[in-house]
Amino acid sequence: MILFPAIDLKDGNCVRLKLGLMEEATVFNTDPGAQAKAFADAGAQWIHVVDLNGAFAGKPVNAAAVESILNAVTAPVQLGGGIRDMATIEMWLDKGVSRVILGTVALRDPQLVKDSCKRFPGRIAVGIDAKGGKVAVEGWAETSDLTVLDLALKFEDAGVAAIIYTDIDRDGVLAGPNTAATAALAQAISTPVIASGGVSSLDDLRALKAVAASGIAGVISGRAIYDGRIDVAAAIALLAE
Repeated sequence: MILFPAIDLKDGNCVRLKLGLMEEATVFNTDPGAQAKAFADAGAQWIHVVDLNGAFAGKPVNAAAVESILNAVTAPVQLGGGIRDMATIEMWLDKGVSRVILGTVALRDPQLVKDSCKRFPGRIAVGIDAKGGKVAVEGWAETSDLTVLDLALKFEDAGVAAIIYTDIDRDGVLAGPNTAATAALAQAISTPVIASGGVSSLDDLRALKAVAASGIAGVISGRAIYDGRIDVAAAIALLAE
């Protein structure tokens, strides 16, 4: 199971939100490139980056910060937030992003996901963010009527590299991940699932690792790393056992 240390970008800084609220942002580092390098130096195999302003604006906003991360590390970077068309997907992949995460557009325009998977095999992930089991979009500002599984099943044969499943009700509050829901989703689909939201300790990682056979390929952690509750090197070692 792979650990994805998270860098959430707001106004050029590394922040963590509470429950997905932009007004509940804590700045942890003003140098995203240095933060990415620290993660890579600790052994991170991947780095997870989200352009939070971009998710709300519907287009890239923190491009300079993302480029500073790409310049600072050789570890592969997956990027989400405000990527809503083929031109933006292509632009980021050309700049060195290894994998693009499509979120809102996966609900609004599923065909774009399918087309981009064909054009860039293995380099497209779908981010599904849930509030009360229903899919939330537009930077989590809106909730749809679709369940997480309904949306995930739309891409079963598309060639999506991974589904990144976030339980918003647990995000940034260190309440523990929704292990049962994540495992149930992973069990129900053939696409690998990356767990996100609420990971607060090595025990949470152990709980996810215990159900890894359901199809959970990785886990994203942010606030717990910045708070010092999770040591990146220790977490990587645990997940590699």
